[in-house]
Amino acid sequence: CGLPETIDSERSIARKIDRLANLVKCSKYIVVLTGAGISTSAGIPDFRGPKGIWTLEKKQNKPGKKQKTDHAVTESKNANSSMISSVGINREPSSSLRNGTIKQSSQRKRNSNSISDTEVKPPSFSNAQPTYTHYALTKLASKGIIKYCITQNVDGLHRRSGLPREKQSILHGCVFTEKCETCGKEYFRDHDVGGVGCQKTGGKCEDEGCRGPLRDTVLDWEDELPEPDYGLAENHCEKADLVISLGTSLRIEPAGSLPLLARKFVIVNLQKTPKDNHASLLLRAKVDYVMKGLLERLDLCDGDFVLDD
Repeated sequence: CGLPETIDSERSIARKIDRLANLVKCSKYIVVLTGAGISTSAGIPDFRGPKGIWTLEKKQNKPGKKQKTDHAVTESKNANSSMISSVGINREPSSSLRNGTIKQSSQRKRNSNSISDTEVKPPSFSNAQPTYTHYALTKLASKGIIKYCITQNVDGLHRRSGLPREKQSILHGCVFTEKCETCGKEYFRDHDVGGVGCQKTGGKCEDEGCRGPLRDTVLDWEDELPEPDYGLAENHCEKADLVISLGTSLRIEPAGSLPLLARKFVIVNLQKTPKDNHASLLLRAKVDYVMKGLLERLDLCDGDFVLDD
């Protein structure tokens, strides 16, 4: 926890985005893997960054060091540390993003790639809006440039940005999604459905021919990754000649090893990852900044959306 963040020089980032654009233009089957880092500009904290959930929890629990209450992360036996679980391994501190009170860096200068230290209270999942990166990925998917998206995030922002469910694998569940135990139909809600570990929510399937019980979809640590999502994720990565990993530390398995299945992969992340030495290209930069530069080089910036403050 508390992995240091570094950032490349502006000149280096520009050269690397040029290389990324060339890789995209030369690739026929591109898959994207996303992590918590793509949602921090929406006000949702990540886990291992300087203001991350686990980082602040570790500081709070450090013996002999008193922490301010406004930096505390609420602990709970039922906390959804499961949000990034993977088959019960790589367990981390049990913080709750739903109930946690935390301050985190979210202020950004327009089109700036600097790291801000301004602290604000993040909004709830229900109030969070898709980031530039979410909309950029949806646009690239709509153009057929990106074939598939794999996400470790439970915030539902890919769905809210318009990315079709059939174009994504949601590996750790979604706080807005209920799933029928009987027929498997999913319901994407406007509200957090509550629960962790695929518990019954009290709802019923809306299909008159089914009416089976609905369950939440957020995984707990001992839960296996959902099918067909994980199988599809593996299949698409095996087909890919390029996987672009955005905002993930690649430390949670088995999701962290998915990029290794592709012919080439790129990492865009502010922190070191265990897969850095295997990547064809490594960018230490904020994902929104990189995605804006990529769309500009692909001539896809048409004013549909802008990089927010």
